[in-house]
Amino acid sequence: MSRLSTKNIVEKADIVVQNLKDDGGYLNPIQANQFIRQLIDQPTILNEARVVTMNAPTMEINKIGIASRVLHAGPAEYNPLPAASRSVPTTSKLMLDTRKIMAETWIPYDVLEDNIERDGLEATIMSMLTEHASLDLEELLLKGDTASSDPYLALHDGVIKLASVHTVNYTTPPTDIDYQIFKAGIQSLPSKYLRLRNKMRFYVSHFVESEYAASMAARMTVLGDSRLTSDYSNGLQAFGVPISPCSNMPNGTCIFTDPKNIILGIQRKIQVETDKDIRGQYFIIVLSMRVAIAIEEPDAVVKITGLVS
Repeated sequence: MSRLSTKNIVEKADIVVQNLKDDGGYLNPIQANQFIRQLIDQPTILNEARVVTMNAPTMEINKIGIASRVLHAGPAEYNPLPAASRSVPTTSKLMLDTRKIMAETWIPYDVLEDNIERDGLEATIMSMLTEHASLDLEELLLKGDTASSDPYLALHDGVIKLASVHTVNYTTPPTDIDYQIFKAGIQSLPSKYLRLRNKMRFYVSHFVESEYAASMAARMTVLGDSRLTSDYSNGLQAFGVPISPCSNMPNGTCIFTDPKNIILGIQRKIQVETDKDIRGQYFIIVLSMRVAIAIEEPDAVVKITGLVS
């Protein structure tokens, strides 16, 4: 097959990208759902967190629970439990308030040509956008701070800032990243949240994960040997809790919680717009979306800090 001319590349790219557009550049519901699925399937914390798709910029999540004992000694026959022994559910609301974020991808004409000839341009565009946006979204999810001097990180308070109820702070960094650190995290969490410990996660940096793996490798056991000779990716645990490395987690920080306690709200109205840089021979694709970040139960999170100097 002959090579396409630059003019034809851009014309065909315009046609394909136009297929992504609807209602002023907004993806239709099917395209939006597919984009969200691809976004959270990337190897980041997003694929374990609770993702809520929103039809409006704000959304209320209703919370209900029973905090006190529900079982009591049975009264005499036909008598009800006294009022003081009756369980009363507690209710509250969690507000998700989205902020606008953008991702911009520059695709060279020759990349477009290769993919147009294979009828794969739309998949390439969505793949590039989701791969780029997912990593950046993880950064906001973890490091967001409305007091930050970085305009992007100042959009939302992220998990690290929101996790403030239970903390373990090493004023002097520990000599070794070993099980004692994770033990301290578990013991700092109220025991009522530890019933399903295998569903919880220690979220750490890749540095902390490798340091912990090295401490296990130093053990003169079969398990220690496997830390050096086997691919332990996503296989490390401490006290039965998986240890998950995150590219955007600061080296000195660890978050211990159920990943479904972390909420990422994404509004369905996702916009894709395009432009061209004819001198640089690039096709420019800009994605705009609105996201919200929250922790559903702040009491169910432990933050460990000061792991490294």
